[in-house]
Amino acid sequence: MTGEHQTLALLLFSAFVAVTLAITTWVSRKRRGSAEEFYAGGRLFSPMENGFALAGDYMSAASFLGVTGLIALFGYDGLLYVVGFLVAWLVVLFLVAELVRNCGRFTLADVVAARMRERPVRIAAGTSSVTVSVLYLVAQMVGAGSLVALLLGGTSEAARAWTVIGVGALMVIYVSLGGMRATTWIQIVKAVLLLGGTIALTALVLMRFHGDLDRLLLTAAERSGHGEAFLAPGLKYGGDWTARFDFISLGLALVLGTAGLPHILSRFYTVPTARAARRSVVWAIGLIGGFYLMTIVLGFGAAAIVGPDAVRGSNAAGNTAVPLLALDLGGGAGSTGGTVLFAIVAAVAFATILAVVAGITLASSASVAHDLYASLRRRGGKPRSEVAVARVAAVGVGVVAIVLGLLARDLNVAFLVGLAFAVAASANFPVLLYSLFWRGFTTRGAVWAVYGGLVPAVVLVVLSPVVSGSPDSLFPGVDLQYFPLQNPGLVSIPLGFLAGWLGTVTASEVPDEAKHAETEVRSLTGAGAA
Repeated sequence: MTGEHQTLALLLFSAFVAVTLAITTWVSRKRRGSAEEFYAGGRLFSPMENGFALAGDYMSAASFLGVTGLIALFGYDGLLYVVGFLVAWLVVLFLVAELVRNCGRFTLADVVAARMRERPVRIAAGTSSVTVSVLYLVAQMVGAGSLVALLLGGTSEAARAWTVIGVGALMVIYVSLGGMRATTWIQIVKAVLLLGGTIALTALVLMRFHGDLDRLLLTAAERSGHGEAFLAPGLKYGGDWTARFDFISLGLALVLGTAGLPHILSRFYTVPTARAARRSVVWAIGLIGGFYLMTIVLGFGAAAIVGPDAVRGSNAAGNTAVPLLALDLGGGAGSTGGTVLFAIVAAVAFATILAVVAGITLASSASVAHDLYASLRRRGGKPRSEVAVARVAAVGVGVVAIVLGLLARDLNVAFLVGLAFAVAASANFPVLLYSLFWRGFTTRGAVWAVYGGLVPAVVLVVLSPVVSGSPDSLFPGVDLQYFPLQNPGLVSIPLGFLAGWLGTVTASEVPDEAKHAETEVRSLTGAGAA
């Protein structure tokens, strides 16, 4: 990239960082220091504000960079991510949003522990939430590194590493100083910027092809080198039965995983009522649906205009397809229009990464402090000490995410997010569903459901081609590959449900009918909700 690209993109990105730091500083001065303020922003956000924040939290680097890259490289098969990410919100709307808002206070564990023995349930749910959050954070770190590698011409691994470290430092500052209120406003600003940038790029792609979608698709297929196979299922997931099972596994993980993501669930506590939570989801579905429809156009546009070879040459996983498309749409390398458009897209992508990592870090630090620390600490501690622990936890989570982000720098960000969704769908979704709808569910069932999904999911990832045994693995020189699928969801999700059922039917404890009745009334009516 030319010096103009670098300078302008860095200036725009610096402006966004300055604005978000100003928001964080402003909020930190107004903060009262209570747990409700830090974790839930005082529950003062309107459905529209929370809907934009939900969209900002969900439309991550995986969507903007990873999904478009997969569509550019694999055509039809890349669309699975778009369909899965969007359909998942129907599960959230109909099964989760209102009930979670009524039953909990700050985290997933609040919902489960309402009718169980608190300590074991909180430790299990907190451990699972932190694991999912760290996996999701790694994807954002990889996206940041890919973007900077493109910005600097791909020549400096050191710059890439320092970018990951810088993003980690910023997210810790956002969370530690501003809590949920600052994080929410950062996500709202980011959602507006991302939607605006995506609309502009989509319009430019359609103008290039005079609004003719047929021509766009045929040109993309022609340039892909695969012909009509580019527009049909099977290019990535249809080679053999292993690939087909991977396809099913990924689809299950995406559709069921959203309802188990800690940073999504925590957003339902930022509104005053369950009705506001439901309306927030409706807003989010509209915004996210429009965004994903546009990513389809951008993905095929990158294939048609830039070409899969150029995309793969810049980044093997396809993470830089959108910035390269913006450069070409603006007039190409060296042109003023290309420089400006590339810089805007790079800055928006950076804004996307920063906003999402702030939300995930807040959710994971809340799990550490509100669930793990609160369960393990000695009774009688000061109420405010929990918030202090959350700030320290944000630093610890940031360090772990930075280290793993540096190791996973060559993997596709959408693929990495798919792994996080698989763990969420295996460990968090079964226990959440059982807790809300099964009258006979017990504490042992809850703990077994979490660990019965979490442990197999993590172990299967470690034993999969993602970690070792192939040239594209995290550790290509090691071979510990015993599980053929890249996404563990097909095996680990049923195991999570099975473990929850088995733990319940073998438990000696008698389910507390009174607590279940109380939870049911509260979940459906909101009576007694926080």
